[in-house]
Amino acid sequence: MTTIDPNFEADAAREARRARLFTRINKADGWFKVLGLAWITPILRAAAGDNPRGQLKQVWMLLGVPLLSILVFLALWGTLAPRVQTSLGAIPGPVQVWEQVVNLNEDAARTRERAADFYARQDERNEERVASGQEPRYREFTGAPTYYQQIWTSIKTVFFGFLLASAVAIPLGIAAGLSVTANAALNPIIQVFKPVSPLAWLPIVSIVVSALYTVEDGWFEKSFLVSAITVTLCSLWPTLINTALGVASIDKDLVNVSRVLKMSTWTKITKLVLPSALPLIFTGLRLSLGVGWMVLIAAEMLAQNPGLGKFVWDEFQNGSSQSLAKIMVAVFTIGIIGFLLDRLMFAIQSMFTFSNNR
Repeated sequence: MTTIDPNFEADAAREARRARLFTRINKADGWFKVLGLAWITPILRAAAGDNPRGQLKQVWMLLGVPLLSILVFLALWGTLAPRVQTSLGAIPGPVQVWEQVVNLNEDAARTRERAADFYARQDERNEERVASGQEPRYREFTGAPTYYQQIWTSIKTVFFGFLLASAVAIPLGIAAGLSVTANAALNPIIQVFKPVSPLAWLPIVSIVVSALYTVEDGWFEKSFLVSAITVTLCSLWPTLINTALGVASIDKDLVNVSRVLKMSTWTKITKLVLPSALPLIFTGLRLSLGVGWMVLIAAEMLAQNPGLGKFVWDEFQNGSSQSLAKIMVAVFTIGIIGFLLDRLMFAIQSMFTFSNNR
């Protein structure tokens, strides 16, 4: 009778557990890359015993080098900024900018407290009015919007404009990719309007919205629509172009199969065209969202519509000793939000497309 070495069984069990662990790490690696946390994977691999020295080298490249470059940037900024004198004083360094981050957060907290006190007093007065048989009266708190409210306004506006652009660009892109005639018809329009600056679109959009949107208490404010439609007009082109390219590059054999099977147009688009073109469509969507975010800030500045752009312009006009630092806070906020928007689109793309190129 053959006996099995217990040590062999123990080694096999350890190897099986190790293999399962590496499988989980590999699955998580795709999402770490999507979230910008690719440096976590080599740390987990090193902890699992996979060539620790080589994995630490990867950690250095993915985490150490970027952190070092940020520290060098902050050091150069802090050293050189005070030497540049402007009409508002020296360029603020990292310390002064961080102080304004704290100040803006404290201002927002104080505004929230005032709003809470306002509504509490209003509720008390309305209770007294109801007790005396009178109708309650309600008013909105009219304090200046906080920095966080301005951020939220910009985010809502860019997403509204981006969704409008997607609703227009994707169907047109599919039509251009499937039909040579549609492509020939759309191409000159794309080539003419794609390079137009948002600063040129903004006055036209403002005039048209003011003429057509005449309701007093509609769902949207005019300033919101002006900014959102300007974003739409400037951001739809990358999605349109990439959608048309993705649809046009579908394998011709698949198209021939759809003809043999006599698929309806809708079935052909949903079952064949969209799944094949999704990677390029999402590339266009990511580019469009980035363009829309840049366009929005310029539109808010020029039109004085609520949002981060208006915050920057107001601080520029304010001209106080703290204005430059607050503008720098807004610059970093705009950049960080732009990065997060791109990561969000990348995460959505990873959910709907099957690609190892993450």
